[in-house]
Amino acid sequence: MRSIDAIDIIMSSVKKTDIVLSTTGYISRYLFSYEKRHRANFYMIGSMGLLSSVELGLALNTRRKIFILDGDGSCLMDLGTMAMIGYHKPSNLIHIVLDNGAYQSTGGQGTITDSINLASLAASANYKEAASFNDMDALKKGLGRIVRKKGPSFIRIKLKNDKTVETGRISLEPDEITDKIRNILKDEK
Repeated sequence: MRSIDAIDIIMSSVKKTDIVLSTTGYISRYLFSYEKRHRANFYMIGSMGLLSSVELGLALNTRRKIFILDGDGSCLMDLGTMAMIGYHKPSNLIHIVLDNGAYQSTGGQGTITDSINLASLAASANYKEAASFNDMDALKKGLGRIVRKKGPSFIRIKLKNDKTVETGRISLEPDEITDKIRNILKDEK
């Protein structure tokens, strides 16, 4: 399965009221070029490894469902936040790792995810649900089930390490991205 296929499946499960955060690099670039509902998307520009911290903060401060589209390299850089997510147990949080076994955005250097089990790490960190999917049919079926449950939930999706679809850069400035999410949350009060 390619990353673009996985993102297509994930976004078909996201409601208009949900907030989607995407990690720095190709995952955010693809989501930005693909997704037309930019209002509730947060694209991390820079700061690899810190998106799950942002997700946790958002999940603790809203009733909206929060999805994170993380990369395997980014997830590995911030394993401590997985423990914090398990400790705080936000029921509206779904942490999805797109695992292609590489730091794709920085040149394709290999990660170590073939030698560890990210879903087992999430289960050990007290996520209520931790699953791993290797094909599109299993992902479609499993994602639908997990999205209906209370979290925190963790999903690892094993991907081909192929060239990412070329897309342009995100045309929003970091303050614009932050302000649109801030405005969404302000509307809740």
